[in-house]
Amino acid sequence: MTDNEHDRSAGPGPLGTGDEDVTGEAAPATRRVRLVAVRRRPGWPPAHYEAGDLDLTPGEWVVVPTDHGPEVGVVAGRPLEVELPAGAPLARVERLASTREIDLYYQNLEAEKEAREVCRERVRALGLAMKLVQVERYFDGSKVVFAYSAEGRVDFRQLVRDLVRALHTRVEMRQIGIRHEAKAVGGVGHCGRVLCCAGFLGTFDPVSIRMAKAQNLPLNPGKISGRCGRLLCCLNYEYETYRDLRKGMPKMGRRCLTPAGEGKVIRQDVLQQTLKVLLPDGSQVEYTLDELRRFQNGEPPPPPPSPE
Repeated sequence: MTDNEHDRSAGPGPLGTGDEDVTGEAAPATRRVRLVAVRRRPGWPPAHYEAGDLDLTPGEWVVVPTDHGPEVGVVAGRPLEVELPAGAPLARVERLASTREIDLYYQNLEAEKEAREVCRERVRALGLAMKLVQVERYFDGSKVVFAYSAEGRVDFRQLVRDLVRALHTRVEMRQIGIRHEAKAVGGVGHCGRVLCCAGFLGTFDPVSIRMAKAQNLPLNPGKISGRCGRLLCCLNYEYETYRDLRKGMPKMGRRCLTPAGEGKVIRQDVLQQTLKVLLPDGSQVEYTLDELRRFQNGEPPPPPPSPE
C-alpha cells in the first residue's frame, strides 16, 4: 500500500471528525456561488454551471465541461448568487469561447442534421422498428450519439456499420425511455407552459399515484398524465408540503368531536387547514384545524378580530 492509499484508508484521526479545517473550526455547511444557465443546443434545457469571476451576459458564448470533454454553449440568463450545500458537485464555466470555436459549433449543428438524415434513411432501408429522437455530435467530432426509442430490443449492428461508413467517425446508439423522449422533443403541458423536462429538469424523480391522492387531485389519467403518458413530474413539487400539512388532520371518513357535536369528516382543504364535518342532523359545518384542536383540548376559542 502506498503512502497516499494509506492516508485515504485511514480516515479522520482520533481528534477529528472529518468536517473540520486545520484550525479546528467546523467547515461551513453551505457556500455561495454565482450560478449561470448555459444552453448547449437550441431547444435543449439549459444546464447550470458556476460562473466564477466571469462577467457573463445572456447570449455570450462560453466553453463548459461535460462528461465527454469541453463543449460550447450560449449563456441563457444572467448569473445569480445562490447558496448551495458545501459538498454539492458543480462544474465551472471554463472561459469565453473563441470565434473559431463558435464557427465549429455551427459546423457541428450542420453535421448533426446530415447525420440525422443519413440515419433516418438507413433505418427505413433496413426496416428497423425504432424512432430516432435526437442526434448529438461531440464538439471534437470524435463520436456521434443517436438517441432512439423502441418498444423492444433492436438489432442495429448493420445500421451502425452503415453509419460509421457514411460519417467516418465513431457511432453510439442509445435507447431512451418515453420520458426522455418527451424531454428531447419538447412541447407544451396542460398548464400552458413549456414541459418541465424540456425546460429545466435535469433528472427524473420517481412519481407515484400516492402523490396525486395526497394533493386531492382527480384520479383521471387525462388530467394527471403528461405528454409522455406517464404521471406528471410536477406532482412531485408540492408533495412534501401537502404531506407535512396533512399531519394531525383527521382523515376523510373519520369521526371527530366539534363544538356542534360529533360528526364525520367529509372534506379537507389541506392548504387552508380546514375541515368540513357532517353532523348527525344532516347539516355541514366547516372548522379550522386550530378551532378543533382548541375545542378538543378544552381551550377557549381565540378572541374575535377587533373592528378596524
